[in-house]
Amino acid sequence: MTKYKNGIGVLLTFIILTCAQFIAASPNSAHDSSMKKQIKNTVKVLKQGKQIFRHDTFGNESFWGEKLRLHEAIAGENNGGIGPGVSPKVALTLGLKVDIDTLPRSLRKALKKGLVDLDSPDTTLALLKLDAVIGIKARFNSHNQIQTMGITCALCHTQVDNSFAPGIGHRLDGWANRDLNVGAIIAAAPDLSPFASLLGVDETTVRTVLNSWGPGKFDAELLLDGKAFRPDGKPSATLIPPAFGLAGVNLHTWTGWGSVAHWNALVAVLEMGGKGNFYDPRLNDSDKFPIAAANNFGNIRIAENLDQVSAKLPALHLYQLSLTSPTPAIKHQDRESVKRGKYIFNNKAGCNRCHVPPLYTESGWNLHKADDIGIDDFQSNRSPDEGYRTAPLKGLWTHHTGGFYHDGRFPNLIDVIDHYNNHFDLQLEISEKKDLENFLNSL
Repeated sequence: MTKYKNGIGVLLTFIILTCAQFIAASPNSAHDSSMKKQIKNTVKVLKQGKQIFRHDTFGNESFWGEKLRLHEAIAGENNGGIGPGVSPKVALTLGLKVDIDTLPRSLRKALKKGLVDLDSPDTTLALLKLDAVIGIKARFNSHNQIQTMGITCALCHTQVDNSFAPGIGHRLDGWANRDLNVGAIIAAAPDLSPFASLLGVDETTVRTVLNSWGPGKFDAELLLDGKAFRPDGKPSATLIPPAFGLAGVNLHTWTGWGSVAHWNALVAVLEMGGKGNFYDPRLNDSDKFPIAAANNFGNIRIAENLDQVSAKLPALHLYQLSLTSPTPAIKHQDRESVKRGKYIFNNKAGCNRCHVPPLYTESGWNLHKADDIGIDDFQSNRSPDEGYRTAPLKGLWTHHTGGFYHDGRFPNLIDVIDHYNNHFDLQLEISEKKDLENFLNSL
């Protein structure tokens, strides 16, 4: 587990030690005091960002609870909700994760001995009370009945190390949860009329669309342009990207859109249903974004005292930038292959023309047209600048599940290499492709 922890601990240690050494060598007491304040503030903001990333709903209980009533489907009719409820076994099959560090020791022992009923929604509610279900925040009344619920950033962008059991372990913040079936979870809500109203369809159609996404995918543009399916009939949903390794990277979504802070605001307000301000006049384009334009999504304004998003963006941003890409352990017998793959990457294959080390993307406006990379332009045309981002490659080994590219069209990494080999006529031999694959998985 320790080698896979996020970079916040390392970052804080580096900041404190480096600045302490600087202060010790500085004769200027006023400057010393200023540096100490900066260190203290940085530590404080990082902790705030971690809390926001893991636990803040931005007030979206009013959407997921009051409007969709999703908590009622989780509880089940025996607990004041509707339907059979959601048991821990069902929750785990939907890709939801459990934070082992929130569970009391007695409960861990009972789980190991098989003394906990994992088929009962009552157990799910007990886990929610412990704040153990990653990314879901539930509120209970004085009678221990669930009243509402909301979601956090961690729902989609945190994995666990499975150290206790599959789906149960220590948090891995920033890792893409490619097991999470977002569509099926939302489709279970009793009331989908908010989506139906926006899209101009009935709730049955909404459920059909949501259930078409599958594990690890989400369609962030659906409520902006209403394009539920691609021209080939496949769902328009794209893979959940990792949220680590973003320091120094300008555009961090599959098709650009904007900086980390921009996308955080967009997702918090428009996708998660949080209460906050958001401005992006590009969404006023009624041809490209008919739903967004009709509903004024490009200029959401609420009173400052009601805004639960804007003030949290700086700390959230800083925490995300602290999440470094995890480095895999390289088997001894693969080291020579990795070295050869690195040489191929930088020479014969020329991958470094776009995936420029050490960021393994391009500094600045890292977008390319579909023709440049030899694929269709459907997804890129759903974005303001109609391009595909040069994805940073560090930590690539953590998100093989679901395939590669924005929509998982290439099942394996070797398929991506074959695509570029053909598109750019690289004439790579089989052994060279394998070495290149090993190098990419070593980043």
